[in-house]
Amino acid sequence: MTDKGRWLAVVLYATAMALVESAVVTYLRVFLDRVDPYQPDPFPVPMWLIHTEVVREAATLVMLCAVAWLAGRTWRNRLGYFLIAFGVWDIFYYVFLVPLSGWPRSLLDWDVLFLIPLPWWGPVLAPVSIAALMAVGGTLMSQFGHGDHTLWPRRWSRRMSLGGGLLALYVFMADALHAADWSEKTLRNVLPAWFNWPLFLVALALMAAPIVDMCRQLWKRLRG
Repeated sequence: MTDKGRWLAVVLYATAMALVESAVVTYLRVFLDRVDPYQPDPFPVPMWLIHTEVVREAATLVMLCAVAWLAGRTWRNRLGYFLIAFGVWDIFYYVFLVPLSGWPRSLLDWDVLFLIPLPWWGPVLAPVSIAALMAVGGTLMSQFGHGDHTLWPRRWSRRMSLGGGLLALYVFMADALHAADWSEKTLRNVLPAWFNWPLFLVALALMAAPIVDMCRQLWKRLRG
């Protein structure tokens, strides 16, 4: 299979996976009367169900890693395919939620993004923006060059991206981190009132550094 064929297979897999997850989340939210998760008492469920959701999230990551491992031929290749799979899955998860549940109504609607290790909150636009960067970056890594000549971000851009990722995590988990305590009861009732867009945009710019770096490298190769 060609690199383009592998890319297409990963994208199709991630898109189908997004549809399945959107359907599962729709069933769960309708059952809990929480189609819009941003409302008081955001987790009105027994603890065993929250534990099940945490396990499901972990299983989702395993599935994304597995398809990337099968599609790639080197560890750099595989990382690229993982980023593609994660980005496409995350974007289409929200795309499919709209016709299935009528939510989100806009890209600024709040969502519970993840539960590991603490609840992550943010407007839909925030994770979708990061997912788009992941899909683009993964495509650059997996589709241009082979072996030691694979397009790869240099150390300075990787460090900037890591800093941006940690900063974004802080923004998503800020309310949980600043809660009075990290008890189960307190964390289940945290409902953010404000998203730190200025800090998030700084984080997003830092995370875009590898893409800018790889695009510059690719441009030099094409000119050469």
